[in-house]
Amino acid sequence: MTNLPKVFLVGAGPGDPDLLTLKAAKAIARADVILVDDLVNPAILEHAKPSARIVNVGKRGGCKSTPQAFIERLMIAEAKAGQCVVRLKGGDPFMFGRGGEERDHLMAAGIAVEVINGISSGLAAPSSIGVPLTHRDWAQGAIFITGHGKTPESNPDWALLAQTGLTLVIYMGVARCNEIQAALLAGGKAASTPVAVIQSATMEEQSQLITTLGELSSALAAAQLGSPSIIVVGDVVRCAMNAVSLDVADKCGRSAAHHS
Repeated sequence: MTNLPKVFLVGAGPGDPDLLTLKAAKAIARADVILVDDLVNPAILEHAKPSARIVNVGKRGGCKSTPQAFIERLMIAEAKAGQCVVRLKGGDPFMFGRGGEERDHLMAAGIAVEVINGISSGLAAPSSIGVPLTHRDWAQGAIFITGHGKTPESNPDWALLAQTGLTLVIYMGVARCNEIQAALLAGGKAASTPVAVIQSATMEEQSQLITTLGELSSALAAAQLGSPSIIVVGDVVRCAMNAVSLDVADKCGRSAAHHS
């Protein structure tokens, strides 16, 4: 039986290289050609062999991007040439990473595909500040949403989402923050609903903001947070607010004990 040429769609995780899976590290170490997205931490490429060809195919909203068709042609050509090809994506390849589209194109060209999952920033970002996406008291589920659709007609129905009572985890939403805020409020979401914004989650330069839906746009502008960021809307953000309060109380307690 002839082995089909193969491409690995690999999730690089949210940024911290220690969060890379063992299976991902092994695939990267085998690769002859690695196509790397813009948000992948360069430290992850330390797993690659010295002879590996590294091709940067950055994709970031508002910036010049490598055409998707070029990426797909290159993967197909290299795989058919007998190369071990890794497509390395930030987060998880099947979570807002066009992994499904790329898998379809590769398989249509007779290329076998193996998907190696990575930790999505939608999971890692809230966790990094102590926010669970579900909580028995506050949320029985979570919805992962992109801040913008492929076309205006495919944009999320924010009014409908406002009524679910579930945690909203919004990717690529900073640029449209004003619109999202207004639509959620118009849909009935309370202005007092807690919101967290986490930029560059799990990286040394991580920054975060905890605010309310009513103050989101002004607070975000004041904090000067930008992309890549995850926006988390829902009562589960109270866990981070409680942690901040407990941390302050603990420091005050230690200070009082020190001076007594």
